[in-house]
Amino acid sequence: MGRQIKLTQRKFKGTWLALALVFVLVLAACGNKEEKNAESSAPASATSSASSEPSESASSVDALKGKKIALVMRFNTGTFSAQYVDGVKKQVEKFGGQVTVLASENDLAKMSANLDSAVNQKFDGILIDHGDAAALTNGLNKAKEAGIPIVAFDSGLQSFEGITNLAQNDQQLAEFTLEKLAEEAGGKGNIVKVWVAGFPPMESRQISYKAFTQKYPDIKEIAAFGDASNPQLDTQNKLEAVLKQYPNKGDITAVWAAWDEFAKGAANAIKQAGRDEIKVYGIDLSDEDLKMIQDPTSPWVASAAVDPTSIGTVQVRFLYQKLNGDTTEPVVQLEPVFVHRDALPKDKVITTAELSQYVEGWGSSDLGNTDYLKELEASVGAK
Repeated sequence: MGRQIKLTQRKFKGTWLALALVFVLVLAACGNKEEKNAESSAPASATSSASSEPSESASSVDALKGKKIALVMRFNTGTFSAQYVDGVKKQVEKFGGQVTVLASENDLAKMSANLDSAVNQKFDGILIDHGDAAALTNGLNKAKEAGIPIVAFDSGLQSFEGITNLAQNDQQLAEFTLEKLAEEAGGKGNIVKVWVAGFPPMESRQISYKAFTQKYPDIKEIAAFGDASNPQLDTQNKLEAVLKQYPNKGDITAVWAAWDEFAKGAANAIKQAGRDEIKVYGIDLSDEDLKMIQDPTSPWVASAAVDPTSIGTVQVRFLYQKLNGDTTEPVVQLEPVFVHRDALPKDKVITTAELSQYVEGWGSSDLGNTDYLKELEASVGAK
């Protein structure tokens, strides 16, 4: 009897153990099934989310497309300005945007009105060329209030917070040309200065000119003039009058022109008068200027400059950095190069785009470029 009870107890315990084991296996199977179901649905959801939402980088690039940019210019005269505008337009187009040029015909009141118009039309960004702080103060403040970023070129707007000022190293531009003039003149002679006040770059170039006159006391200034309203023709007419005042060869050694439009007018007057002993040293360089400098019959022998197309390109890059929310430097300086006829090959260099082959430092610049701007350009170009 006792043995029977023990056997029954053993069977009972065995049965419960078996049932417990089965129960555990069932729970485990259910758990695995739920996990598999979750796994099979979760990746689909995650994959869907990843494919429908762009990456942060792609989203940032897309947000920069389709921007409307205003280029407010004090004047739009000569081939240098034309190549500068071309640089602006092409770079904005590469970023998928559009440019509207608002030229002011050297009228500061009109330039102020153009800036106000750009703000009122709610352009996404504004570029300013050769502005004036006093004339543009109200418009600049309106743009700031409207949250419209601004990048200026040769405008002297350093006192306005938030504006990035792009500038050529104007004192160095003047130094390059004046030092060469002094060298080739043997440190003495009579010169004519063609320059005009009222423009930030001109004022900076005048600093170097004053230092030059102190450094070379045997180089005398016998005439000085300049007018920005019709620079080439005005310079030609006024220099023709000066040449009549000083009719003998040797009376005038050289002309220093603080702008390529002045240099062109001076070169024309000298060439027409047959005064081939007088040399012209200028500032700025365009395709048309390059052709004149390479002409052996032209008195214009040298110029210091920054590639105008490159200036426009770099200015646009910094504006797009601002549109992306980046903090940019208040002043960005572009370093110039010196181009002399003697450094150029006998075969004509047709455009300034080819100058990099012969003049170190000339040409395209990567200044202001970023990885996301390169990505933006590639994205627009791929379409």
